[in-house]
Amino acid sequence: MYSYDHAMEEKGWVIFESALHPDLVAEMKKDVMEWVEICTQYKIKNGVNASGDGTAHQTVGRRDSIDRFYDMHLFHAYISRYFDDKPYILSCSTPTMGCYTAPVYLQKIHRDIRTYIPGYHARMNLIVMLDDFTEENGATQILSGSHHREEEPSKEDFEANCETLKGDAGSVVLFNSYLWHRGGVNRTGQTRVALTSGFTRPFIKPQVDYARMLGEHYGKELSEMTRQLYGYNSRVPLNLDEWYQPETKRLYHPNQE
Repeated sequence: MYSYDHAMEEKGWVIFESALHPDLVAEMKKDVMEWVEICTQYKIKNGVNASGDGTAHQTVGRRDSIDRFYDMHLFHAYISRYFDDKPYILSCSTPTMGCYTAPVYLQKIHRDIRTYIPGYHARMNLIVMLDDFTEENGATQILSGSHHREEEPSKEDFEANCETLKGDAGSVVLFNSYLWHRGGVNRTGQTRVALTSGFTRPFIKPQVDYARMLGEHYGKELSEMTRQLYGYNSRVPLNLDEWYQPETKRLYHPNQE
């Protein structure tokens, strides 16, 4: 683990080349594209935008290959180590298609958590490359070491020093969410599909209350590790009856802080 610890401290990211089996990659790519279509319909219906933007959000619960990927916990040892071997939860599940037809918000220089606490591991990002990531198709650009600075880099600084996260389909990147990064511009005429996930400590709010969204019946079918991941062990009581429960039945478990 020394090389992992060193890379995360110095650069803020690591890549696992061709980490997923091609069959799983193909399934996940298909399911990501289906999720983008589902979320596009919500965006159009609710007036978010007129035609979608090639992204989707909070994509769990269809019992598809994305759920299966999370339930495999392939990178648990690395994610757990990042969080001091303490529990963590899923903060977001965000498929993207890296569209070539129009720019999207992901192409702006940004970091994925706004609160900055120097040296504190509050959030981690994970990218699953479901297509090859190249400079030509707009692979993610990242400013190594920028997790050690609070201020946003200038565009000139970023473009002079950023690195492109290139890799074959099935490769996986873990990176400190304090890193400044952006999506590149896709010039190939084809989409670039990926699954991005965020993980946080349990006392930090996820983007969606997955446990409430999925429900108790769904949660009973999950493994203990996946119940933890989806926030079933760190729920907030809704009323006094849910608050006043024996420890074994409490919604917020004592080891989540």
